[in-house]
This record gives sequence, structure tokens and C-alpha cells, in this order.
Amino acid sequence: MEKIDSLMSLEGRALLRSIYHELRYEKQSGSLAILLTLWKICVFERDMHKYIKREVQITYVLGFWRGTMLWMQEVVNRYFFSVINSFVYFGAAILLVLIGLRRFSDLLTDEMVIAGVIFEAGMLATMFIVMLFTPDDELEQYDNKGNNSDSEMLMDEVGEISVDFASAVVQLEEISETMKAFVANQGLILSRLESLNQSYADMSNPNPKMIGIMEKTNAELQNLQQNIETLNKAAEAIKRAEIEAAVRKELERILQSRI
Repeated sequence: MEKIDSLMSLEGRALLRSIYHELRYEKQSGSLAILLTLWKICVFERDMHKYIKREVQITYVLGFWRGTMLWMQEVVNRYFFSVINSFVYFGAAILLVLIGLRRFSDLLTDEMVIAGVIFEAGMLATMFIVMLFTPDDELEQYDNKGNNSDSEMLMDEVGEISVDFASAVVQLEEISETMKAFVANQGLILSRLESLNQSYADMSNPNPKMIGIMEKTNAELQNLQQNIETLNKAAEAIKRAEIEAAVRKELERILQSRI
């Protein structure tokens, strides 16, 4: 819950203005109800949650005299001075009409003219009292300076946040570029690992085409071996026939020489 020491402080006066706008523009209360409600707040109210959408508590109550003075300054003079000024001009107009009619006709009595004078005097006295409680301009200037300083501080903070955000964006871009390079390198490594795994797979599990080629080669090698064996047998037979022929020739030569 927010706490304010007194309604005489700058925070308290700002709270009164907030309550007035709440009653006038959001709750659409009448002028007389607003005056009575704000006078009650200035004099003896502590809890403000009944009148505004904030949990605010006043620590020190002003009392009748000081509360009424604050009410005259911050409510009557600030928001109803034009109404009182209008009544003053209205009373002056009525007084002029009464004096004119009394001067040129006997329709009006002296008592009616005196009543108009009294009414106008009362309006002027009311206007004097209201103007006597005109709010201090220095307080408003100080309040505006405080608001300006708060705005400047807020702008400075927003500027610092913007700078931090910009630097964070730059760092995020650098991190993004690094991540892209990392992903590209990771993809290259994965492709190499896939080719290596394929090589290992080919080594452990030979290709069916290669197996067929090896079987065909083995069959051709077996046929070649059989052909070589056949050639060896043929060569031995030829060699044996040649030897037999040579032996026959030699025997024939020996026999012929003996005969």
C-alpha cells in the first residue's frame, strides 16, 4: 500500500487532482457532490481506495482549518473559479438592470435594489476569498521540475536500455554467424563420417557384385587349371610318342647295320 505523509505535500496535491479527475470524468459525479467529497477528503479522510483505483493511505490528517484551506486552494480555486467569476458577472448584470429599472420606473422598490446590491457584494466577497487561496505557482513549477527530472531520468534509462539492447543484438548476430559456421563444419564432418562408415561396411560386408566377379574368376581359374593339366598330358603323350619313334628308328638302324 502506498503511503503519503500529508495532502499538503506535492504527492498529496497530485493525489487530490487525480481524485478530482476520477470523480469528474470517470464516475460523472455532479459539481456539488465533488466539492463535498473532496472537502471530506481534505479534512479527515485517510483511506483513498474508495475514491481512486489505488491503495493509498494518508498518514497525517489536516483537520478542519488546514483541510479547508487546502480544499479552497486545490479544488475551489483551481476548478471552480470560472463558475464563481461567472456568478459575479451575472450579479453585476442583474444589479445594473435593477438600478436602471428603478431609475426610470416605479415598478421596483428600494428593497429589491438593495437585495441586488447585497447579492453582488456577496459574490464579490466570495470571489475575494477564493482568490485569496490561489495556489502557489512555485509549487507547480517545482512539481513540473520534478516531473521533468523524472522524465529525463526515464529517457536516460530508456537510452541505456536501447544501447544495451543494440549491443545484445550485435552479440546475437555474432553468435548466429558462429553457429552457422559450426553447423557447416558439423555437416562436413558428418558427411566424412558417413563415407568412412560406408567404407568400413564395404570392407566387412563385400559387395554382391564383387562376390560374383570373384566366383566367376575362380571358375575361370579352375577351367584354366584343367586346360593346363590337359596340355601337360598331351605334351607327355607327344613326348612319349616321339621317344618311341626315336627308339624305333634307332632299332631299325641297328638292325639294318647288322643285316
